[in-house]
Amino acid sequence: MNRATIEIILGIAVIVIFVIGTLLLIPSGAEGEEGWGGADGGAADMIDESGYEPWFNPIWEPPSGEIESLFFCVQAAIGAVIVGYFFGYWRGAKGRKDDE
Repeated sequence: MNRATIEIILGIAVIVIFVIGTLLLIPSGAEGEEGWGGADGGAADMIDESGYEPWFNPIWEPPSGEIESLFFCVQAAIGAVIVGYFFGYWRGAKGRKDDE
């Protein structure tokens, strides 16, 4: 085995040890709860506990959580297309400059 192969194997071993160690250190939630509930759920709970009442209601609410997720995904896809278009445009412009 050459030195590069040994370094790759050692790097993979370090990553595996780090991942397994991290998984063992993550605290699990109480029974029936996820260990990593996320900040959104925690923030919503804190807002509910404070007695806050919204000062307006939305004009339209999606009929289900799945539809809401669909709209979020469509927004993300449109944003990714726009960003990808400009990166492709700039790369193409740079390629044309290099050809000249």
